[in-house]
Amino acid sequence: MTGVTLAFIPEPLLVSLDNLLPSRRVSAHIFETGKFKQIKASIQEVGLIEPLSVTPADKASGQHVILDGHLRLLAMRELEFSDAPCLIATDDENYTYNNHVNRLPTIQEHYMIRRVIERGVSPERLAKALAVDVTSIMKKMSLLDGICAEAAELLGDRQFSAELSRVLRKMKPTRQVECVELMVAANSVTVRYAEALLVATPATGLVAGKKAKKLTGISSEQMLKMESEMTNLQEQYKLVEQTYGQDVLNLVLAKGYLAKLLENEPASHYLQRHQPDLFSEFESIVATISLDHKQLAINA
Repeated sequence: MTGVTLAFIPEPLLVSLDNLLPSRRVSAHIFETGKFKQIKASIQEVGLIEPLSVTPADKASGQHVILDGHLRLLAMRELEFSDAPCLIATDDENYTYNNHVNRLPTIQEHYMIRRVIERGVSPERLAKALAVDVTSIMKKMSLLDGICAEAAELLGDRQFSAELSRVLRKMKPTRQVECVELMVAANSVTVRYAEALLVATPATGLVAGKKAKKLTGISSEQMLKMESEMTNLQEQYKLVEQTYGQDVLNLVLAKGYLAKLLENEPASHYLQRHQPDLFSEFESIVATISLDHKQLAINA
């Protein structure tokens, strides 16, 4: 079996700022934005936490092109840094990294904050550097307290409010995983949705001593019905999840077959003459870009 090539060298390397070249033009107005000022204040107060992502440009001269971290580079130059820790990409195709760098997920931010505080930076100093309230730092620092590992893994690449953890902590681990799966499937990882799921959670799914906030205007009979419907929804979701991969594969194969069929002129002409409605549906299926994005007419 062929080994998997790492996209970046695991350990950051120090690179001189003079050898770091931008891959895009940054507006002159960026220096006046709150975001840039926050980044600069953070680096000045606690140093650079997240290394820059770069790719080699000229090995002989040691020059590298920035893939992610242009604002950090500008801030470090203003602060007269001489070099910066960089993650070196092993692939020279910078299009992939440059256009698909995700914003910092909430859990990754949590790990970074904990790492800074473990280095000896106080929460108050970090809050000052980031221009936020110290309460916000403390919430992000304790983000995963009481959250089971499976639920945290499901939330790993998501951005969400720290208040979401407060709601999930009231549930037992199994229920946490069920609720996070539902939120991720619905692409709605929000506190409001989590609170609705908490209300629909039976007492057996709650941590001892924790109670869901009662909703006004809802009778106990309506609550029982809501819990029953939520249980059914979870069961249906798990059934769909089990067959989703095979269903998608079947759809892709069917689309490919129909595309070949419509490319056959005799078959295409026959369908147009004798089954125009069916021909139109086949065209629509072939023109489908994805399961949730459908082009209804080829010439539209």
